[in-house]
Amino acid sequence: MAYGIAEARRCRQDFPALARQYNGHDLVYLDGPGGTQVPNAVIDAMRDFYAVCNVNTHGNFPPSQEVDRRMWSARQVVASFLGAQGPECISFGSNMTTLNYSLSAAIGRTLKDGDEVLVTQLDHEANRGPWLRLQDSGVTVKEVKLLTSGQLDPVDMAAKITPRTKVFALGGSSNALGTVNDLALARRLTREVGALMVVDAVHYAPHFALDVQAIGADFLLCSAYKFYGPHVGVLYSRPGALDALPTDRLSVQDPAAPYRIETGTLNHAAIDGVRAAVEYLASWGNGTALRQRVVDAISSISTYEHSLAKFYYEAVSRLPGVTVHGMDFSTTTRAPTVSITFENHTPAAAAAQLGAKGICVWDGDFYAVRAVEILGLTARGGLLRTGVSMYSNQQDLERLVAGIAALIH
Repeated sequence: MAYGIAEARRCRQDFPALARQYNGHDLVYLDGPGGTQVPNAVIDAMRDFYAVCNVNTHGNFPPSQEVDRRMWSARQVVASFLGAQGPECISFGSNMTTLNYSLSAAIGRTLKDGDEVLVTQLDHEANRGPWLRLQDSGVTVKEVKLLTSGQLDPVDMAAKITPRTKVFALGGSSNALGTVNDLALARRLTREVGALMVVDAVHYAPHFALDVQAIGADFLLCSAYKFYGPHVGVLYSRPGALDALPTDRLSVQDPAAPYRIETGTLNHAAIDGVRAAVEYLASWGNGTALRQRVVDAISSISTYEHSLAKFYYEAVSRLPGVTVHGMDFSTTTRAPTVSITFENHTPAAAAAQLGAKGICVWDGDFYAVRAVEILGLTARGGLLRTGVSMYSNQQDLERLVAGIAALIH
């Protein structure tokens, strides 16, 4: 099926949060880059888990064996979502940041003085901070420059990837500007020098069909709460890549992938909710295999989201005293995320006034601190960010544009 206006209307009925009101206004959730709402299917899956098998793993009794089955099923489903080689490539954690700290610490133990790690000026701090920390152990960390267009400088990227480069950590898409990075270029350059490529796909995964094998990622991280699931972090590891790392783990932990980087007891009910979230997305696609349905659904939803974001981009660009940051929508390789600033209002004041009307949008730097700094927007309070999700509709964006128009007049 092609995902469009009728499908979005049906989809909205699956999200109970969309029925909520504030100050007499229907709540409009345009804050997807900060976290999406969850459908009933996810809520039901987690409720069922607590009702049926709220016990720990690896016990020799039926409810525990049911947990084991569900956890492996979740790995299989997420592997299909990412296009991974199999469930043994999928590790879970409390969030992306925690997993990335664990990953960077493990990789850091394999590096020596003079080795280099490359990050970017565009990335969320979760894919900068863990790598910057390695400077304390003698590793050199460099940055790829951010251009005023909102894109990474490809010439600077090529110049900074050298035989000393051991890791290049970059985002799939910017959560602040919607830029989709050139992962193919990054992969080609890193392969030339034998460096690992670590991809932060937190903002990419909700909007584009992922294929980790085609991307060639050694490691890729994302967060289920950005694609209609609960707060769970996901780490993909290329087969064999995780087994080679000296991860932090207890002596009792299974040393093989995917368990090698998982510490303590996981949030099993939430992980079952991740499975349900992927299966919910797949229910909007065509095909016999889960992977086919996932790719078809996300590709179709992406086209729908792009059209809505383009409408908003063009409408808000026409308002006086408003500056839109980042690339325009002439390319389809752009996330449906639009950030603006005002001549006479701070992003925080604008977000508060829109929030009073039931319109949920984010303001600030969204932890893309370096990008906002490079753009010269830190002192002005950063950006006002709007993000389109599968349950968004044109009426939501029209309300937002009207709210901004009223604010600046």
